[in-house]
Amino acid sequence: MSENKIDRRTFLKLLGGSTAITTATALAGCDTDSQKRNETNQNEISADKMTYRTNPSTRDKISILGYGCMRWPTITNSSARDNNDEIDQNMVNELVDFAISHGVNYFDTSPAYCKGRSERATGIALHRHPREKYFIATKLSNFAPGTWDRKTSIAMYHNSLKELQVDYIDYMLLHGVGMGNGMEEFEARYINNGVLDFLLEERRAGRIRNLGFSYHGDIKVFDYLLSRHHNYKWDFVQIQLNYLDWKHAKEINERNTNAEYLYNELNKREIPAIIMEPLLGGRLSKVHDHIVARLKQQEPERSIASWAFRFAGSFPGVLTVLSGMTYMEHLQDNLRTYTPLQPLTEEETQFLYKTADLMMQYPTIPCNDCKYCMPCPYGIDIPSILLHYNKCVNEGNVPENIQAENYRNARRAFLIGYDRSVPKLRQANHCIGCNQCSVHCPQTINIPQELNRIDGYVEKLKQGIL
Repeated sequence: MSENKIDRRTFLKLLGGSTAITTATALAGCDTDSQKRNETNQNEISADKMTYRTNPSTRDKISILGYGCMRWPTITNSSARDNNDEIDQNMVNELVDFAISHGVNYFDTSPAYCKGRSERATGIALHRHPREKYFIATKLSNFAPGTWDRKTSIAMYHNSLKELQVDYIDYMLLHGVGMGNGMEEFEARYINNGVLDFLLEERRAGRIRNLGFSYHGDIKVFDYLLSRHHNYKWDFVQIQLNYLDWKHAKEINERNTNAEYLYNELNKREIPAIIMEPLLGGRLSKVHDHIVARLKQQEPERSIASWAFRFAGSFPGVLTVLSGMTYMEHLQDNLRTYTPLQPLTEEETQFLYKTADLMMQYPTIPCNDCKYCMPCPYGIDIPSILLHYNKCVNEGNVPENIQAENYRNARRAFLIGYDRSVPKLRQANHCIGCNQCSVHCPQTINIPQELNRIDGYVEKLKQGIL
């Protein structure tokens, strides 16, 4: 296992003795006065106190909470990103109605989201409201090279207009620049075919109100596009920003870039930032138990997720913070954070920086469960394997050796949970290392390497030779 991992006793010492003492009360579900206050607070959502930021290009007043439409609910009460079940349009309508009635006006989708169904569901829900009530963001997706020629790309753009039931796009993005082969892939997708020139022309014609890009991966592409800001005049840029990635993104994965650098480069040029992955695909709401205790000790009545959302929204150059909200409780919790936003104090910011430092002592695999690596040609359920491993890390169920204090219980929890989370025919031992998955991973995880490591760990646990 990782050389950076520390034992539970040392970790608690780093956190401070008081954290260990408060762990039980922070996590317990007993009927206390504090819990009752929390429940009361959770019922209070202001309908008219949303925080807004102004786009310097168009003067749009954008809600600091943006609705990410990647995870619309299905009729089976799951996420449409994860399966082919029918989208629950009535629930989508209900979520959109509640969001708009509480001040949310930015909705982010893509032709690729929800297995190609997000734009239509989003368009149906939004079309029921006056056009001036909302701003739509969509993308020219880049995940299928067969769509990269000019004719097919333009057809994708026009289909977005049709599916969304609009005659202009408020915020149009070049999707995922920097992924794959970096500059080579960017030029093939957007430059050599004249597609970027087409989008610039659409902006001049008013059918695109704001043009920007979302960034993943190769920093050379990000720096190049900013160096051409005088030509392209980017209206906004979408970046990954959260309190763990602020200073640790490159430490997590050497191909990543710290959010501190990305944000500051945009801020220098007065380009508004739109924030994706404020929760790192949910990882910052499912942190190690000791981190939960630390956050709860600081603010018992705040949700774990709210810390990440306040962090992302506290930067003045941030236009909106995206959250993929499948269920009403997710939407309501985020509304409580942003109606209105209480920016972090300097003390709270430093507290989160220290929290991030401590989290790095328990390193997880940086999987955001985006499922861009899927489907695996050999049927392996890659995200479920990685997420099970991360869950066990956060719960202290990844023993380093047979002498570990909780070895027996942790071994049992890891192995039983693995079989329950991932069918045997879809587990890591079936990986042949073809590497078709890694090139699609926005976090640039070496997926075959991680699967091989986890499989080796599982085998040692089974044989009791760890």
